Amino acid sequence: MTVKIYYTTVTASREVKSQQAEVMRILESKSIQFELIDISQDSSLREEMRAKAGNPTAVPPLVFNGDQYCGDYKMFAEAVEDDAVEKFLKLA
Repeated sequence: MTVKIYYTTVTASREVKSQQAEVMRILESKSIQFELIDISQDSSLREEMRAKAGNPTAVPPLVFNGDQYCGDYKMFAEAVEDDAVEKFLKLA
């Protein structure tokens, strides 16, 4: 399975930009390979992300392992605090 990060390159939200950068930085620091999916390239990608997450108002960054939803930024940050990133990503 591939870890996938749904993110956007087009946002006015500093919070979203910061959260996306932090997720990527932490995964890179743990040498976890991931695929980036930019929802700003095609609105169908945003709808796909929301459908997979089961949340019609979800905003990036959202983390998946393949098509399996792992969680949003808040859940990722909690996993980092608990030193459980691999478990969160369903890699363990």
